[in-house]
Amino acid sequence: MSIRLYVGNLPKEFERQELEAVFSEFGDSASTKVITDRKTGKCRGFGFVTVKTEEEADQLIEKFNGSMFKETELKIERAQPRTKGKEDEMEPSSSAPAPTINRRAKGGSTGNSGKAVAGRKAVVTEDPESIQPDPRWAQELEKLKQLLQTANP
Repeated sequence: MSIRLYVGNLPKEFERQELEAVFSEFGDSASTKVITDRKTGKCRGFGFVTVKTEEEADQLIEKFNGSMFKETELKIERAQPRTKGKEDEMEPSSSAPAPTINRRAKGGSTGNSGKAVAGRKAVVTEDPESIQPDPRWAQELEKLKQLLQTANP
């Protein structure tokens, strides 16, 4: 089983071979990957090192965490599991479900052809009763409805 380690605080400009040379004492068992910006091709400031065993991972962290590489102090720790997509990264901190944007179709036009826009969910529905309020405001909305009913007999 291979262990993936996060290597942070990398300089913007350097050659991958230079980073490989730092971890060369682990031989072929350590492989490196530098994360680069797609537009500029420069390092985004972090990368990963993969080693084969837990012992090698512990040795690498102990030896190189805080060591200097091209005038920057490296930060090395076990990598967190990869998350799928940006939605996983932006989970709400409360236990309330994420709100869904609902749109009613009027005369065949939704203003957006019923398609989701840039990361938002859209639900096209003909029935206005199927639109549910945000659960965080449902109680306040109910009070407002009752107030309106009593004001307009």
